[in-house]
Amino acid sequence: MNFDYTPKVQALRDKLVAFFDEHIYPNEQAFAAEVARNRQAGNAWVPTELIESLKQQARNTGLWNLFLPDSERGAGLTNLEYAPLCEIMGRVPWAPEVFNCSAPDTGNMETIERYGSEENKREWLEPLLQGQIRSAFLMTEPEVASSDATNIRTSIVRDGDSYVINGHKWWSSGAGDPRCKLLIVMGKTDPDAPRHQQQSMILVPADATGITVHRPLTVFGYDDAPHGHMEITLDDVRVPAANMLLGEGRGFEIAQGRLGPGRIHHCMRLIGLAERALELMSKRALQRVAFGKPIAAQTVTQERIAEARCLIEQARLLTLKTAYMMDTVGNKGARGEIAMIKVVAPNMACTVIDWAIQAHGAAGMCDDFPLAYAYTTARWLRFADGPDEVHRNAIAKIELGKYAQPADSGPF
Repeated sequence: MNFDYTPKVQALRDKLVAFFDEHIYPNEQAFAAEVARNRQAGNAWVPTELIESLKQQARNTGLWNLFLPDSERGAGLTNLEYAPLCEIMGRVPWAPEVFNCSAPDTGNMETIERYGSEENKREWLEPLLQGQIRSAFLMTEPEVASSDATNIRTSIVRDGDSYVINGHKWWSSGAGDPRCKLLIVMGKTDPDAPRHQQQSMILVPADATGITVHRPLTVFGYDDAPHGHMEITLDDVRVPAANMLLGEGRGFEIAQGRLGPGRIHHCMRLIGLAERALELMSKRALQRVAFGKPIAAQTVTQERIAEARCLIEQARLLTLKTAYMMDTVGNKGARGEIAMIKVVAPNMACTVIDWAIQAHGAAGMCDDFPLAYAYTTARWLRFADGPDEVHRNAIAKIELGKYAQPADSGPF
């Protein structure tokens, strides 16, 4: 495995770093202020003018659609090449949208690219790639433990040339954005089929009759406007049969193809977020004086800074190994590594950000610094795309499978 930057990646990385220094970091307070103004005016769900203006600058700089490996529609980067770029974008939670590289759109675009028809791609993928619309992914449901996706109750029933959808979803990230025009919905087409062949995924226009967006769900008090995580019901929603992705009963197959890249993208961004937290912690520790000397001179602070560096480097190496394996043996072959990094990265980020908050004192808990929201982001990612417990179980099963013996072979 060679993790050196290729000349192409190094050039893009240099551009990204310069873009952040010139346009992202100086506008962090401006972004928060614009969202606050929209909220005070009575509509927090208005897309920010700041991000829209920065998008054009990103496109002009050649920093657009950097994901989509093995596709002529993207930048032509492998997962391994994308990793250091995604890490930089993750240093500020709202920044990935500037480059059209934010969730859930990236996962949805990859889904349509891999599994959609040419008509699906023309109608939905092209506008998403151009940044003209946004999208949401509807999988989780409030009535069941959605960590076991076989529990999903939403029904997708064939009726002539259409499918009729009924169900109740929540944590539908992106559905609060007024630019959200597409929902990818997972539901059951055949409850009597084998357990992992009951589910399917289908494309649903966000303005289809029968869709009701009930409320945004807050994450530790944040509503993430104008993005949002919404609770939605679908009542007799009718869509063309051609909107079915890949075919009935193949929802789990699509989910594995979609969630693998989505999970590692989250981890790439989390490493950037943890790096930013360590940077802020170090600067704060050097500036603040307590008990007659800088906080940086306190042994406990030095231990945390050292441990944070170790944790970040370990997570980064596992992320890069996982990306390499996805490129070389595919998402299925890398499923163990994907599960491992999905456990490691959010927990690492939570720890590092928590230490950074401690170094900032009471200031670390308010929005004068980006740490409180950073911690919220890291903490909810221990649930997104599968909770820690599910991934740990998967890792354990793979490990135990190495030593399992045939039933008739005896104990030795």
